[in-house]
Amino acid sequence: MNPVSTAGAVLLAVGLVGYGVGVAVPYPGRAFSLTAVALGIVLVAIGPSLEEATP
Repeated sequence: MNPVSTAGAVLLAVGLVGYGVGVAVPYPGRAFSLTAVALGIVLVAIGPSLEEATP
């Protein structure tokens, strides 16, 4: 797993946990968990293609 995919997986996990906590207990900034989930999915998706592009 390359660093971009790893960062995406970590961000995705943190975003999912943040979303779960935000459903149970409202806290300021909980909308950023959705941004973290979306960005995590994008990084996991493009990670392998970045690895193939490097010679």
